[in-house]
Amino acid sequence: MRQLLSLFCLFSLFGCYEPERNCQAFKTGTFEFEAVVGTEVLTTRFVRNDSIEIDYFRGKADTSTIRWINDCEYIVKKKDPINRAEEKAIHMKILTTDGNSYTFEYSVVGEPRKEKGTANKLSPEA
Repeated sequence: MRQLLSLFCLFSLFGCYEPERNCQAFKTGTFEFEAVVGTEVLTTRFVRNDSIEIDYFRGKADTSTIRWINDCEYIVKKKDPINRAEEKAIHMKILTTDGNSYTFEYSVVGEPRKEKGTANKLSPEA
């Protein structure tokens, strides 16, 4: 009986935990995202307003449109794709927020494979 009570208390403490999700604070601004490709760490900087996102990667700028599904999810689509792969839309979902950063999950629309990443907000306005 004592073990059952201890187990109940443990689940009660952790069962109600909700990660912070202040997605509204990340709808606009300048952000940075780092990814490891092979043995190299590559940095992408992007500026987002409510409907447009401009990515800066390796000295080139690329514009995408944004369609918000709700406060924490949106669809990104390249404005001027140069191949079939770039024509595919990406579903982005903010999972958690923490100070000036957020953890997100993304996938090509219609495909089951999902990846995760973290972006840091550098400035408040786009």
